[in-house]
Amino acid sequence: MIAIAIDDEPIALDIIRSHASKVPFVELAAVFTNAFDGMAYLQQNKVDLIFLDIKMPDISGIDFLKSLSNAPMVVFTTAYTEHAVQSFELDAIDYLLKPFSLSRFLKACNKAQELFSLRNQTKDKKPESIFIKDGYEQVRVLLDEILYIEASGNYTQLHLTAERMISSRITLNELTELLPDTDFIRVHRAFIVAKNKVDRFDRAQVVIGTKQIPIGSIYVQNLKLL
Repeated sequence: MIAIAIDDEPIALDIIRSHASKVPFVELAAVFTNAFDGMAYLQQNKVDLIFLDIKMPDISGIDFLKSLSNAPMVVFTTAYTEHAVQSFELDAIDYLLKPFSLSRFLKACNKAQELFSLRNQTKDKKPESIFIKDGYEQVRVLLDEILYIEASGNYTQLHLTAERMISSRITLNELTELLPDTDFIRVHRAFIVAKNKVDRFDRAQVVIGTKQIPIGSIYVQNLKLL
């Protein structure tokens, strides 16, 4: 994974640099004491992970992350605890409270690497599971457990076997990128279904168990893929 670190304290960057040098799968490509220099770097370079301080003079790490249209994974690093909840609402991988040890830093890196690997699996090697943000945790979901996925307001609900459900802020578009198209299909702007869980369908609806799922007009052509 290619990473950068942004922190207005040079000592904090030295610690991150030292820790990162001991993690074989993390390449710390650059560090910045100025958030806007880091932003310029992101516009020109591929970055998978940012170690991002929250309390900075010109712009907070929270506002910095909100400003990015296609943000990499983020691990927040801070001496303050009050932003923990908000950071996880922004889908941060982890929240490191300064001063943090190498073992704690490594734990955050491992979480990022696992998610990175899942996101970058090749099409010819289908994943058996994905990680979904549920509350403040990343939860592993076996693909074979998914019946259908439904967008509901600001949340996306994954309806699973055994009458389980996971509610997440991940979008259907993001899930479309994660899920193998050989096994899942978009049938409506608000629904994705597991192909092997479909009991029957026509041009108007897909039926999974007792659930009747509408088929959107622009998705009718996808029926031939069922």
